[in-house]
Amino acid sequence: MKSDDELRQDIVEELQWDPAVDERGIAVVVHDRLATLSGTVPSYAHKLAAEKAVQRVSGVRAFIVQLQIAPPALHTDTDNAISTSAKTVLDATDGLPPGAIHVTCDRGCLTLTGELEWGHQRRAAEIAVGRLRGVVGIANRIEVRSEANGADIKAKIQGALKRRARADARRMQIEVRDGVVTLSGSVHSLAEKRAAEGVAWRRAAYAR
Repeated sequence: MKSDDELRQDIVEELQWDPAVDERGIAVVVHDRLATLSGTVPSYAHKLAAEKAVQRVSGVRAFIVQLQIAPPALHTDTDNAISTSAKTVLDATDGLPPGAIHVTCDRGCLTLTGELEWGHQRRAAEIAVGRLRGVVGIANRIEVRSEANGADIKAKIQGALKRRARADARRMQIEVRDGVVTLSGSVHSLAEKRAAEGVAWRRAAYAR
């Protein structure tokens, strides 16, 4: 098993290796395989990229992201321009019904509202606009309408987990209530945890 110092070095090198991350303002601390990222990054997209970089490092048990967004002065996008770009991207994103999501922007912070059928669509909308220039934060207030039966959702998630070698269904408990899927139990790695969450998002209104 890697030591905390070795994990920290691996994370630092992964951040430096990823061209989507500006690691110069990021501080990394690791304690008991729990990684904490703090500091500032130029955009929301850099923050997302940093999170993904940590997830790729083997041995990380969990991570906390405390990164602040500090856009460079060269980014002069107005709120109206950011809103327009976000609407265009959402309408052009496969799997999202055009016009279903309303967007407002205040000082670079996007608020998404509307109604969708599935939780994974809600998540996809946030990811789509998170890469836009000038975005410093996202408040995702999209409502999810899911009429699927809880037992049916649980059975489908269990089946999907069993088909995927990276997610061991035998070590997990699944609870579905009012469209919210709660996964509990233990996994072998952070990657396995993310794989299980991804499966749950495909069927749930919300997953945790």
